[in-house]
Amino acid sequence: METPTSNTTIDFILLGLFNHTRSHLFLFIVVMTIAIASLNGNALILLLILLDSRFHTPMYFLLSQLSLMDMTLVSTIVPKMAADYLSGKKSISPAGCGLQIFVSLTLGGGESFLLASMSYDRYVAVCHPLRYPVLMSWQLCLRMTVGSWFLGAADGLMQAAATLSFPFCRANEIDHFFCEAPILVRLACADTSVFENVMYICCVLMLLVPFSLILTSYSLILSSVLQMRTTEARKKAFSTCSSHLSVVGLFYGAAIFIYMRPKSYRSDNHDKVVSAFYTIFTPVLNPLIYSLRNSEVKGALKRWLRKCANVKPQYT
Repeated sequence: METPTSNTTIDFILLGLFNHTRSHLFLFIVVMTIAIASLNGNALILLLILLDSRFHTPMYFLLSQLSLMDMTLVSTIVPKMAADYLSGKKSISPAGCGLQIFVSLTLGGGESFLLASMSYDRYVAVCHPLRYPVLMSWQLCLRMTVGSWFLGAADGLMQAAATLSFPFCRANEIDHFFCEAPILVRLACADTSVFENVMYICCVLMLLVPFSLILTSYSLILSSVLQMRTTEARKKAFSTCSSHLSVVGLFYGAAIFIYMRPKSYRSDNHDKVVSAFYTIFTPVLNPLIYSLRNSEVKGALKRWLRKCANVKPQYT
């Protein structure tokens, strides 16, 4: 039987996502390229929304928060993963591990509620356009945004503190590329069944409740769209909603797979692939799905690039 050790004195070893082979080196370069593209794309969205007064609306404010969450998630996970792979030093302190759990769950939970808020915004815009300023006021928008961040942070703090409170065995290797609560709990030398049941209930509340709200919103939107008389209006509404539903499907599918799957179906390799999908690949898709298919955003980007090109350096 393995001897439990103090969780404040040992470092954990992250085995990582890649091996030092040519094929894995190529995959590492691909992942880093995607991560950099994600950071640049989301930063560009934030910049456009900040600089263009036409985007100072609740819808684009919520979109800016989504981009901020995605940038923070990538910045928390990818630099450590890259440094470990390039240096060969794969250790992480308990404090660093707890920080990764807290940040990833804060952003994951926050994004879950934020997507629900965005679906409500689209419901009001499509089904009640004349009452949009009342039903989606700035005050309500700010409350939903703060609530999303707060609920995500509360979930992250609770799970990070509870996970690190367990004694861990000397076999402190984590077959993952960052610290994730369900993976770390497997190393505990204690009965974790109560915590896992509580974590499962939290996941139901943080994932399925917002997901139900999203499905309700889009069901009402679909019903309203089908009643529209003009083909152009239906096409525009379907285009907007399909983009949003694409992001919802990608995010919730990966999150439910990681946090709500029965123990008997869990696999370290599957966990790593799915975690890479929602921490690295999904953030780069959000700017593409939400923004580049949006004519207003593309127009603003062209105007901004044109303005930058017309700025001539002044010499003294």
